[in-house]
Amino acid sequence: MKNVPLADVDHIDRAVLPIGTDYPPGHVLDWHAHRRAQFLYGATGVMVVDTADGTWTVPPERAVLIPAATWHRVRMLGVSTRSLYIEPDAVPWWPATCTVVDVPPLLRELLLAAVDFEVDYSLSGREGCIAALLLYEIAERAPLPFHVGIPAAADLAKLCREYLAAPDVGVTNAVWAARTAMSERAFTRRFRSETGDSPAVWRTRARLLAAVPLLRTASVSEVGGRLGYASPAAFTAAFTRAFGMPPSRFASSSGAHAGQDGR
Repeated sequence: MKNVPLADVDHIDRAVLPIGTDYPPGHVLDWHAHRRAQFLYGATGVMVVDTADGTWTVPPERAVLIPAATWHRVRMLGVSTRSLYIEPDAVPWWPATCTVVDVPPLLRELLLAAVDFEVDYSLSGREGCIAALLLYEIAERAPLPFHVGIPAAADLAKLCREYLAAPDVGVTNAVWAARTAMSERAFTRRFRSETGDSPAVWRTRARLLAAVPLLRTASVSEVGGRLGYASPAAFTAAFTRAFGMPPSRFASSSGAHAGQDGR
């Protein structure tokens, strides 16, 4: 099924409903929740998924597992999706929080085949086997670290969401402490207790996450400079430490010559 609203087919007696959807650039799916669990795969572009607990950046050709009944918002940056909406009792192993995962070739091809199914596809034969195999393949995926947590406290959450929207290397712990009318030491202690990270470590990770969508249209050198790194090599080293792969993996073709340091 393609470009079909979930609400029109959610009642269908199938544990797995595959739906492919094309979105205009910059489209935002505002806060909503699904009764079913969702496997959201971006065949193209970058997705940013927000929940009350965190932000997950989904690089091209990766996917995010969204638990059933989880309120979330998705920003689509040049995205064509292939989703599976799955009855919760069919996936008792589903993670309790959003999880970004890799999509290897077999899983990708199964997804592409499944979105051509009719809504009442046969449970026997090829289509039923593909639907079952999709769940086995998803269960094998390991989490990727493309996320940051959001504090539960409203004032800290506001600071974090504003920073994610516009990362600024000039922001310091002292600046954030002043905005919450706390001493720097007290603020840092409170922030760490809510997120598990110091504010400085959190901001560094948030800047690196912001690099993923920027790399769609800019070179490694340009993105690193925009995010406050002194050289492409310094940016590449920080990005690779955080995510286990260099930023050149996500760089635009026009920026692929951005500096051999980024490879």
